[in-house]
Amino acid sequence: MDHFAYRDGRLCCEDVDLTGLAARVKTPTYVYSAATLRLHYQRLHQAFSTLDPLICFSVKSCSNLSVLRTLGGLGAGMDVVSGGELARARLVGVPPQRIVFAGVGKSESEIIAALGRPEDDEPAAGFREPIALFNVESEGEFQLISTIAENLRIKARAALRVNPDVDPVTHSYTTTGKAETKFGVDIARARDFFKSYDGHPWLKLCGVHVHLGSPVSSPQPYVEAIGKVLSLIDALEAVGHRIEVINIGGGFGADYTSGQALPAQAYADAIVPLLADRLERKWTATGRRTQVVLEPGRTIAANAGVLLTRVQYVKTSGSKKFLICDAGMHTLVRPALYQAFHFIWPTSVAPQHVPAERTAKPGVPGLEACDVVGPICETGDFLARGRDLPPVAPGDLLCVFGAGAYGMSMASRYNSHPLPAEVLIDGTRAKIVRARETYADLVAHELNAQDIAGS
Repeated sequence: MDHFAYRDGRLCCEDVDLTGLAARVKTPTYVYSAATLRLHYQRLHQAFSTLDPLICFSVKSCSNLSVLRTLGGLGAGMDVVSGGELARARLVGVPPQRIVFAGVGKSESEIIAALGRPEDDEPAAGFREPIALFNVESEGEFQLISTIAENLRIKARAALRVNPDVDPVTHSYTTTGKAETKFGVDIARARDFFKSYDGHPWLKLCGVHVHLGSPVSSPQPYVEAIGKVLSLIDALEAVGHRIEVINIGGGFGADYTSGQALPAQAYADAIVPLLADRLERKWTATGRRTQVVLEPGRTIAANAGVLLTRVQYVKTSGSKKFLICDAGMHTLVRPALYQAFHFIWPTSVAPQHVPAERTAKPGVPGLEACDVVGPICETGDFLARGRDLPPVAPGDLLCVFGAGAYGMSMASRYNSHPLPAEVLIDGTRAKIVRARETYADLVAHELNAQDIAGS
């Protein structure tokens, strides 16, 4: 699952003791395991190797440059949904031909940058090639991208994101493949879309994209959605459209509790047979290879990261015991926003309190129900409610597991708390890969107010 484990009652990430690390770098701090990132990427790559896919890591799940550089060095592409994520992918050296751009609200400036004409202040502005693929979500978007491409005289490629109306059985906020969501084009309208825009000289409509949401804990929604997509592709190719790319998205689960998520191979066992024979037949008949794209995020990053937080106070109010920590909804919003479960445990415990598994009820003696909360002035500021924990005192260090995806990337400065630090561990080496913000950082963009001419 990951490279976080207790040794003699002390939690380690790979070969680094986290209690000692927190004493040096302070808290709250996100910690990532390079070995776990590599392990999860390699398992996905191996499981789907028959399809020879382009695996584009979902940057929105964990956007730290060192994390992206680690995955990019393994051959991963990047799935971006904003100009800022595109700039990050370029900055760590991911080549344009391994970048896909999704999202429903691409701006004109973001499109120009993706076509290889970034703003001069972009850190990686030296890239002058268009990205591999735009995942197009509406007619208006296709029209805007194609117009900009024509004006710049730059040829680009696009895949149409279709909405298969498949329920991924996950949280309503992260469901993206149902008919009532804002994402994609109804699959019934896709034929008309291709009829209208296929053959455009500057924006080649060459693929179909589908993404159901996240986390999806069963392969069955993918089987259903891919079946609908393949039927659509059959109909499109029957009237002369060439489909060169099938992008099946991401959304595979993670182990927020021990054994919760299926292994990558289980998803591949269900998905690969749907595509492998078809791709081989097409190659034999036409000599053209269809490219398969995957867009995983949390299945690679979630269990590769933890959040370290220090207990500030222990407080009893009514029948409840509160552990008030220096991390809260501003640091990790998933529990408050999605009612998400994260296993939380002290980093240093007595032998009888070393957890055998990460669950809400870990089955060790001497536990007490606690609410783990943060410093934010909101009743909804919590990391866990009614959680059974060993004895905890002020100053103790807690670890929030499974926080590598949608943790730091969704952190905020609410209540004017500076953003936390990030550390990447690789074997015995620990490196601060994002410095903790200071109060000076917090106000830096507000100190030089400027009058606007003509106001």
